[in-house]
Amino acid sequence: MTQQEFDFIVVGGGAAGCVAAARLASDGGARVLLLEAGYSHRHPLLDMPPGIFKMINGTRFMRYHKTVPQAHLGGRVHDIPQGHVLGGGSSVNAQVYMRGRPADYDGWQAMLQGGNDGIDWGWDAVLPHFRRMEGNNRLQNDLHGTEGPLLVSDPGHIDPLSRLFVQAAQGLGLPFNSDFNGTSQTGVGFYQFMNRNGRRSSAAYAYVTPQEGNPNLTVRLQAEVQRVDIRDGRAVGVTYRDKTGLHQVICTREVILSAGSLVTPKLLMLSGIGPADHLAEHGIACIADLPGVGQNLIDHPEVPITARVNGPYGYYRQGQGWRMLRNGLQFKLFGSGPVTSAGVEAGAFVNPDDPTAPPTIQAFCVPIVYVDRDTRDLVQDGHGLTVTTVVVKPKSRGHVRLASADPAAMPLVSPNLLQHPDDMAEMIKGQRFFLRAFEQSPLAQRIERVMLPGPQDRDHAALRAYCQRFVKTNYHPAGTARMGREDDAMAVLDTRLRVRGVEGLRVCDLSAMPDINAGNTQAPAMMLGDRCADLAMGLL
Repeated sequence: MTQQEFDFIVVGGGAAGCVAAARLASDGGARVLLLEAGYSHRHPLLDMPPGIFKMINGTRFMRYHKTVPQAHLGGRVHDIPQGHVLGGGSSVNAQVYMRGRPADYDGWQAMLQGGNDGIDWGWDAVLPHFRRMEGNNRLQNDLHGTEGPLLVSDPGHIDPLSRLFVQAAQGLGLPFNSDFNGTSQTGVGFYQFMNRNGRRSSAAYAYVTPQEGNPNLTVRLQAEVQRVDIRDGRAVGVTYRDKTGLHQVICTREVILSAGSLVTPKLLMLSGIGPADHLAEHGIACIADLPGVGQNLIDHPEVPITARVNGPYGYYRQGQGWRMLRNGLQFKLFGSGPVTSAGVEAGAFVNPDDPTAPPTIQAFCVPIVYVDRDTRDLVQDGHGLTVTTVVVKPKSRGHVRLASADPAAMPLVSPNLLQHPDDMAEMIKGQRFFLRAFEQSPLAQRIERVMLPGPQDRDHAALRAYCQRFVKTNYHPAGTARMGREDDAMAVLDTRLRVRGVEGLRVCDLSAMPDINAGNTQAPAMMLGDRCADLAMGLL
């Protein structure tokens, strides 16, 4: 077993880990090892904005976690895909740039007040991190930055179905919103995306690639961490496996876990940090009894509304045959066309009960027939439109547990999507609201028929059953090693992202969130990485 020494070891090269590692190596001048279990981010399909629709069907760049049977969903098992590549989700997602609303972070601060270290997580404290990261090509104001490495842009191409959806939603009374990260989240409009000129701007490209000549940063791919090595109550390194065998690396300062909300708790538990009784079940000696490890799993639940359209609209087969050649040629010659679109150009935020209250539902307009892998046989393929409705502040909570003490075993994941009755109630309201959009001019003139939910599934009981059958992850698992106050028995981290009961160990990924933000989670994950770097360097 080989052994090397670094100042910091960052476990997981996802959205947060790339930012933390790059900043510690560049701004901090530290010797940093970044270990990523997946593959390189350099691949044409990953680079192109619409490559997500190739990735989601199963490639080496995605790792599929299967849930345990969900009793409240009739025993259904569904997938939670996670990026298995440098950049993590930022290298395989739909690139929507969303930070959430100020109340999300002020809510964190309200939950964390009374901690013994005085770190502020309110909106005014996190906004400078968002602005420092952001290189926006349209907006510059108190909320947006233009000089950051993360390239944020308007969609390079907008399909006519996306425009019709935006107009139909306005016909339902939603105001047009030109900036979902602005002063108000409510409304309908076009998202901004983390790409530029037809190329994805992932955390890997934005942060790690510029450091490729920096000797302070060492990146190792296909390096599966087995455990954090702890001696006398302090994290001193990690053990990982690659194609050549087991390796042990040690650090002089800190180990930073950034393996994502499903794997970070697994690694903590394999290292003896977690619920003592659960560790004992698997013969793992308990170093720190933290019952909150693996608990509080939160994810945004998503349910589709899918329709056939009455003409050759949308992106059906645009990545196949002569259409692919035509679109590729248009992009090469003119830098325009469908290749510059992530395929999810428009969306909305709405509170169906009270238009003046904070939104409870987010919607994504996808100009294709788009459903989860385990439900594809229930819809007819062809030219279509899908609008997904998402509960933005879910109350349901799940968990992550060990399947065994074998590091190669996938964790047991139970997200419990829509388990809380309030979440189901909000989802049904969202479905009813956006079903009306399909009947609203000018979109209605392009709709042949709504396939899901079908005409027979529109009363309350039928819609509830439909949501149970089709609910899926919005790819945003969070909260499984959350921050909390000193007197919070279920808190895994203090407000400096330090693991309680172990020195020299931090967590900086979505598992640290006390509660999930209202909206997509890549930008918040990168904010956590940026803030973690400042904390580790003593700048906060």
